Amino acid sequence: MGSAQWETISGFLSTLTDVTAMKDKLKLALCQISSKREDKAANLQKIEELTLKAKQQGAELAVFPEMCLTGYVLLDQVYELAEQIPGPTTKQVETLAKKTDMHIIFGMPELSEKTQATVYNTAVLVGPRGFIGKYRKMYLPTHSVFEEKRYFRPGYEPAAFQTQLGNIGLTICYDVFFPEVFRLPRLMGAQLIVCISASPAVRRSYFEVLTAARAIENTCYLAYVNLAGVQDGLQFWGGSRLVSPTGDVLAKAKYDLEDFVVCDVDFADLRAAETFIPTLRDLRPELFEKLKHLSELI
Repeated sequence: MGSAQWETISGFLSTLTDVTAMKDKLKLALCQISSKREDKAANLQKIEELTLKAKQQGAELAVFPEMCLTGYVLLDQVYELAEQIPGPTTKQVETLAKKTDMHIIFGMPELSEKTQATVYNTAVLVGPRGFIGKYRKMYLPTHSVFEEKRYFRPGYEPAAFQTQLGNIGLTICYDVFFPEVFRLPRLMGAQLIVCISASPAVRRSYFEVLTAARAIENTCYLAYVNLAGVQDGLQFWGGSRLVSPTGDVLAKAKYDLEDFVVCDVDFADLRAAETFIPTLRDLRPELFEKLKHLSELI
């Protein structure tokens, strides 16, 4: 047997092992923090403290907000603070994940491996075995108080990762206004879609409606984790939550303040939800080309 064949078979067997180890239930921690602007060390310390707390309370996945590594409001400092992924910070979080036997999701500015002036707003997933994957935010708000297109390059690939805990999709904040960003990881097998966020208080009502809508239309769990506190005059509203496949809010963090909530996901609920609300079965793929055509005319 050639080495290439053996690598293919080994990879397949590794995948089977992960699938076999998948859990029917998952306990996760909504880690709603207020990040300290431009202070990675302080924010990493908070990530470590809450990951350890999550572990002590029986959680297997700790989820932190968008750009929690550096703070959200960075302006031109983002170019100094961005790192490649994998890089120093992801290596540090990998060490924490291995030590605690935890999966961790957090947000940070990612520096392109190709240029020194291209930065992405990225969600990172690591586990006990190391770095699993990343997702680059597709939709960058550039209106009212937001200037993301000035600093970030948009991502182009949806993300769903098979883990020991289940299939986990990643999205970020403003993506929630665009159903296709959630539909894609769901069709890639995601049972739980995580949306990390840095949403100011003026958008609270939108996010409360849209997170429920995204869960219902995809019949999957949705974990939404938002920043809290004030940065450069922006009040982040918190309100992190776990939404069921039928749109029920199963757990919710406090508004405006830092909070920590441990909650349970039961993947068996997906089957009942898909039967009761068969949106995936009733998809009309032929409409997607029409949508593409019409959107190009806007």
